[in-house]
Amino acid sequence: MPGEPQDDCLFCKIVAGHIPATIVRETDTTVAFRDINPQAPTHVLVIPKAHYENAATLAAAEPALAADVLGEAQSVADEDKLESYRIVFNTGAGAGQTVFHAHAHVLGGRGLQWPPG
Repeated sequence: MPGEPQDDCLFCKIVAGHIPATIVRETDTTVAFRDINPQAPTHVLVIPKAHYENAATLAAAEPALAADVLGEAQSVADEDKLESYRIVFNTGAGAGQTVFHAHAHVLGGRGLQWPPG
């Protein structure tokens, strides 16, 4: 069911504390942690604590929670003193989503080319 923890979800297990992560920020609604395969000097994932498959389902079901994720992405950038950065939501396997729990990648600390990938 949307919003409910999923037993087979890696990020739900991180939220529950069953899998360790390098957590950099946590609020009542979000968790931000360092990516285990960083693509930039700053590569932090910001996730809602509630389980939604992707950014589209999150935004449709709980727009305020989607805003919390974006606000925390800004806080991560501020804490890492990033003058410029990228926020990426991969939605669907064809776009590179590998964990089907909505999450924002905050990338910065180096030049980021366009278009990506």
